[in-house]
Amino acid sequence: MSEIWTMGEILVEIMRPRAGMELSVPGEFLGPYPSGAPAIFIDTAARLNHSASIIGSVGEDDFGKCLLDRLAKDGVDCRYVKSIPGVSTGVAFVTYFEDGSRKFIFHIDNSAAVMASSPSIPEIEQPKFFHLMGCSLFANDKFYKEIITTMGEFVSKGARVSFDPNIRKELLKNRNLSAVIEPVMAECSVLLPGVEELLLITGETTVEAAVDRIFNKYAAMEIIALKKGKKGCNIYTRNESFNLGVYTVKPVDPTGAGDCFDAGFLCGLLENKPLVECAKLATAAASLCTAAFGPMEGDISIANVRKLMEAEDIIK
Repeated sequence: MSEIWTMGEILVEIMRPRAGMELSVPGEFLGPYPSGAPAIFIDTAARLNHSASIIGSVGEDDFGKCLLDRLAKDGVDCRYVKSIPGVSTGVAFVTYFEDGSRKFIFHIDNSAAVMASSPSIPEIEQPKFFHLMGCSLFANDKFYKEIITTMGEFVSKGARVSFDPNIRKELLKNRNLSAVIEPVMAECSVLLPGVEELLLITGETTVEAAVDRIFNKYAAMEIIALKKGKKGCNIYTRNESFNLGVYTVKPVDPTGAGDCFDAGFLCGLLENKPLVECAKLATAAASLCTAAFGPMEGDISIANVRKLMEAEDIIK
């Protein structure tokens, strides 16, 4: 059975080809690209040679076929992905701006993406990680309840919970952020936020205060892997911390890089690597993701990750 599991939205992404193209203006789009933060994450874990499964749903349409074909090709166990007739596969439209910010239009709430239910998992043995994304928790209230129920079942099976807050304001709407994420934070062992997300979920104004608050509040928390984009990452435990830079890869598209980082970091932990090597593996996977256009189109593999890690020292 799989070591790494996730549950969440599986969708295709339709993307503006160049930065600065508003979604409100007629123009070109590229896609469909297989996407959805949980799908990008689990696909990367599989490409890094770890057994990986996803719980989700797609429509019985060509977009759903696109997604299932890609996940299966890369080695993801999709036996818990439902194909739902009469309902469309989820879609996200996205555009980027020169400052690196993004804008989304999601067609998720009434799509197949949020119609997966908590599976019966008595046959699942020895799961190592159950990974969740904040965007999945915000997508739909009923889906949220199914995810929380499933998390509880995996925790009872011995899985550690990892969590990327991955906050999307377009999905959060008027929901109370703290109330939504609290059940996950209470079980979380490995937290993988961005800087703004870390400050937002703690209410603190500095990273140091936010890190202290999380370790003081949540007994299960072991590691905070703080993602800083082109500035690298900071890794914190209760006893140590360190900073790490990035690899010099020419960026084409940052979509999905954070999700690939998450997968690389957890794969490193499962391989019992030192934390600095986990962070290097995660950074290499994220860097390869940014070198291609499309969330899952980076040439990520064990061989390519090792090649990047051996080719140069990481840039501080």
